[in-house]
Amino acid sequence: MGVKAIVTAAGGRMGGRIISLIDQTDGIELSGAVEVKGHPLVGRKAGEVQGVGKPGVIVHDDLSAYIDKGDVIIDFTHHAASLAHVKLAAQHGRAIVIGTTGFSDAELQEIRKLAKDVRCVLAPNMSVGVNILFKVLQEVARILGDDYDVEIVEAHHNQKKDAPSGTAMKMAQVIAEALNRDLGKAAVYHREGMIGARTQKEIGIQTLRAGDIIGEHTVLFGGAGERLEFTHRAHSRDNFARGAIRAAKWVVGQPNGLYDMQDVLGLRERK
Repeated sequence: MGVKAIVTAAGGRMGGRIISLIDQTDGIELSGAVEVKGHPLVGRKAGEVQGVGKPGVIVHDDLSAYIDKGDVIIDFTHHAASLAHVKLAAQHGRAIVIGTTGFSDAELQEIRKLAKDVRCVLAPNMSVGVNILFKVLQEVARILGDDYDVEIVEAHHNQKKDAPSGTAMKMAQVIAEALNRDLGKAAVYHREGMIGARTQKEIGIQTLRAGDIIGEHTVLFGGAGERLEFTHRAHSRDNFARGAIRAAKWVVGQPNGLYDMQDVLGLRERK
């Protein structure tokens, strides 16, 4: 018997891919699917559009009435909805994996408080490759120090609602911590006009939105006479979905607490 997963936003692009890949993955099974009230998929078989899904798994519009059917919730929704789902998971003793971005500082603080009562993986990007890159960027920034300027450029499709991306912000945070900088003071999101010379401590974070770009992130370290560039390009959403499924299988066996993909992949630096 595998881990029983409930997928929210079952009719969305990520939800659909997660449902499809659960159907192909050992050790996990779809036990529930949820969509918002009024969605055309409610009442229909989960994965019907993709042609997958176990018979009898019908999409519901109320997670609270359905949550006890699963061991873990996989959630790629909206920051307000995700916060409500964390609260439900804590109340019912269920684990949750969240790939949603766009949380406010206050919402993140509330999730941290809830973590004492819930097993939660919260990551702005579930891709294995991106999470390895986070680790690499940390080490590169420590080695290069303040002698290299740091610029981050991210590109996504024209329907993405938050900017910069959660992944770009995580990259910036990792680098800022490695350089002992306060990202709130160092981050520069906009440049226009006679702005003067670039300061040594700033971290540039620039956003592009166009077409159907799934996700591209480039970090540039620019020094005197050379530059280093690290780029991750997502060719499909399947890498995010596979990472979320991997996190779901991992987190059910953990104690209560707030985790990210560095924990899931065993990349967390031990102190």
